Parts: sequence; C-alpha cells; structure tokens
Amino acid sequence: MNESLHRWFAREICAHEAALTRYIARVWPRQAEVADLRHEVYIRVLEAAARSRPLSPKSFLFTTTRHLLTDRARRNRIVSIELLEDLNSLNVLVDEISPERLTSARQQLRRVSDILNQLPDRCRDVVWMRKVENLPQKQIAARLGIAETTVEKHLVRGMQMLGDLFHGAPTVDAAHKEQKRERDEAHDGK
Repeated sequence: MNESLHRWFAREICAHEAALTRYIARVWPRQAEVADLRHEVYIRVLEAAARSRPLSPKSFLFTTTRHLLTDRARRNRIVSIELLEDLNSLNVLVDEISPERLTSARQQLRRVSDILNQLPDRCRDVVWMRKVENLPQKQIAARLGIAETTVEKHLVRGMQMLGDLFHGAPTVDAAHKEQKRERDEAHDGK
C-alpha cells in the first residue's frame, strides 16, 4: 500500500472504526464474525480507493459495509427481518452533495441552457428531441413535419454550433456572420 493511500485510510476510514464495529455488531446475528466482517470491509474500501478515492469516505465505508452484509446474508440464506430492517435504516448517502458541487452543477446547467438557447429554433428543437428526449430521427421528422435528412442536417449543424459555443465562439450570430462573410469572400473571388 502506498504511503498516500495509507495516510488517507487512517485519516478517513479508521476514524470511523468504533462506529463501524458497533453497526456490524448491531445488525449481524453472529457476533464472532464482526471483526472478520470489518476486516473484509476495509479490504474492499482499500481496493476501491486504490483505483479512485471516494468523495465521501464515511458514506462509502458504510455503503460498502451494507453491501457486504447484504451479500453475506444472501449467500448464507439467512435473511432475518430484523437484519434487513437494520440494513435499510442506515440511510447513508453514497455520494453526499456538497454546497460547492451543487453550485457548480447549477452554473454548468445554466451555461448549457444559455448556449442551447442561442441555437436557431429548429436546430434547438432537433438537438433537444434527439439528445435529451432520445427520440429517433424518424420520429423527430414526423413530429416536426420535415424530412429525415433535414433532421440530420439540423442535428449536425446544432451540434457543431454547440461545440463552437462551448469552446469559445461568442454567439451563434457572430459565428454565422463570420461563416457568411467567408462564403461571400469565396464567392466574390470566383
């Protein structure tokens, strides 16, 4: 185990050892297995953390414990009503949402909404139906009363515009004006 992982484990996981032991002892019918179960939970948490550290270590620890106990109960085919009630009562979120993550998600959603609203109406409708509603092109064409090839063209154009806007183009109008100017210059040069 590398030193960084070892320090993380001691700081974020071992700090909850007493609560973890009490929880396992409370919900598991065979008290002689509590230490072994705790050890197995620690192994699962370490293996997962070696790949990617969980955002909420305590929630991850108790969720891993609940999954292990459920697996063991299924395997042993000893599923008492009390055990299942206690497992469900833990009510720990797997991935707690911090205020920072919530704010960031709202900002990203607002940006996506603003960018989507800059698309021409028909492109926006097609992109929305295809990418959000997950409708097939044939159904979009029928709904909008246009040909499937037109749906495809709107989708390609809309996705290109979205990409441009995400990567710094100021607005769809500015991008269109630039494209028109380039076409006009190319036409004038012929």
